[in-house]
Amino acid sequence: MWHYFPGHYMPSYQVNRALTQAHYGGGEFAEILEVASEIDPANRETFNLAWLKKGNEVFEWAEAYEKKSAFVSARRTYLRAFNYLRSAEFFMNLHDDRKNETYIKAREAFLRAIKYFDEKPLTIEVPFEGSFLPGYLFKPAGVKNPPVMVMFGGLDSLAEELYFGIGNHLNERGIALLAIDGPGQGAALRLNHIHSRYDFNVAGTAVLDWVLENLQAEVDTTSVGIAGVSMGGYMAARCAAFEPRFKVCMIFGAVWSYYSVWAGRNGKHPLAEIVMHIMDAESYEEVLEKLKGYTLENGVAEKISMPTFIMHGGGDKQNFVEHAIELEKHLTCEHQMKIVPEGESGAQHCQVDDFMPTLDMYDWIAEKIKA
Repeated sequence: MWHYFPGHYMPSYQVNRALTQAHYGGGEFAEILEVASEIDPANRETFNLAWLKKGNEVFEWAEAYEKKSAFVSARRTYLRAFNYLRSAEFFMNLHDDRKNETYIKAREAFLRAIKYFDEKPLTIEVPFEGSFLPGYLFKPAGVKNPPVMVMFGGLDSLAEELYFGIGNHLNERGIALLAIDGPGQGAALRLNHIHSRYDFNVAGTAVLDWVLENLQAEVDTTSVGIAGVSMGGYMAARCAAFEPRFKVCMIFGAVWSYYSVWAGRNGKHPLAEIVMHIMDAESYEEVLEKLKGYTLENGVAEKISMPTFIMHGGGDKQNFVEHAIELEKHLTCEHQMKIVPEGESGAQHCQVDDFMPTLDMYDWIAEKIKA
């Protein structure tokens, strides 16, 4: 992975993340590099301020386009504003008054953008334990009742972010994407205060039941798959294990034991505050205790019955490649695994440094879900 900030993995990773998403409308290279030039990697506040400044600036440009009815330009510009504001919110302290308002503005930018999509996504609310899980249905153009992948993001990602790259690649192959904020994610956490849970399959089944009941006119309800990226790799596998009605499973970054990921870290890790938030934990020790349930051990992986694809980076510094190797050993279903060798482009966490190696994954999923 290219390190814009040599010796500083996390801020460099976030720059790569934005640059990769720029291919799909989530940014502009020059703007992203301008932001990066204003960041001191040793000072988290400069990260917040640089992304916030650019996000607000681009949001204003989008509004100006919208006011003069230049809707194509407004759409493109709101999408960039969303991703810059998402980046700004990412490392803001939970007690920072800007955090929630920045998230709300980022989401507003995305909602304004999708009004001007040629194939307008449906906004979704799946009832869940007295509240709801929000999401979006992105459908491929010109395909009647396409198969659909239900997908959850990771620890730090939002349902909106799944559009950039993942949504595009699925739609190009005639597959719809139902991007969902599950427990502990996006608006489900920030606005509805629904925290994460080890038995993520409860949420997966709730979403599947809702699809079967409400989306018969939109998608092929006999061809519904499950997917997850990053921490979502655990979520997708857990859902697949306990919900055999899913037709395929796409694990975009494997997690064998999320406890083992965090047991090797400490409370000063850049993402520690985020994991405490999603777990509704008061201390790092409480996080570790809750994470003991987030595992595919003890026969869970063996329950996965549908065709499954595992995608992982050999140089992944967040969820080590051993997670993918261990999971693959325990799968008894039809499956395929692709590991990008360390040192090659795309070998980092969830191929944030190069999405192109993931094309094999989408091709395989398309073949199996349409079979």
